[in-house]
Amino acid sequence: MSIQHRDGSDRINIAIDGPAGAGKSTVARTVAERLGYIYIDTGAMYRAVTLGICRNGIDVNSHADVAAAAASFDIVIRNDEGKQEVLLDGEQVTEEIRSREVNLLVSQVAANPAVRELLVDKQRRLALDKGVVMDGRDIGTKVLPEADLKIFLTASVEIRAERRFLEAGTTQQITLEQLRQEIAARDKMDQERAVSPLTRASDALVVDSSHLSIEQVVEHIIDLGRTKLAGAK
Repeated sequence: MSIQHRDGSDRINIAIDGPAGAGKSTVARTVAERLGYIYIDTGAMYRAVTLGICRNGIDVNSHADVAAAAASFDIVIRNDEGKQEVLLDGEQVTEEIRSREVNLLVSQVAANPAVRELLVDKQRRLALDKGVVMDGRDIGTKVLPEADLKIFLTASVEIRAERRFLEAGTTQQITLEQLRQEIAARDKMDQERAVSPLTRASDALVVDSSHLSIEQVVEHIIDLGRTKLAGAK
């Protein structure tokens, strides 16, 4: 796993956690672009592993096989002028990792202790130089517990289902109600898993995006980041 980034001082690390469909990736990526930070999409890492598992016909319930496969994959996240690309063993899979098949299995893969240990170690090393915006479900609690600014980004299940439905467009045969049920089920799985469950860090600031635009959420987080940075000087 590798990522290209610029060196710099006077930077903080920002952790953005929250449930599926809350807008974490879009918000985190935009915040990073505005601040000149590096965006690290941890969900993309787990999705890339899941895609590899699916392609190789590995049973997600076979923890040892999943862990061995995860360790063998070459996953690269490449940020080029604000656009993120995900490569799996040299192949560009940025779109494929967002498929419904991956959506349905990624929580099970992410619950594998060996997979989490492998990827969390990589994620922590990527954040050593500061100036990182990282999103996921356990960034503020497990991956970067010392992050300077922690955000818990959420939205109602109904709103999140509507967003995913609009994103899918005509490419996927799925109803809005099916999406709502799948998101609610994923919330339950993420919150109840034994390893690094989805929880809000005690010092995380809650931002409900249900009735906010992406721009409004981004500006709010940037303001919080600047305040945090100013206070650290």
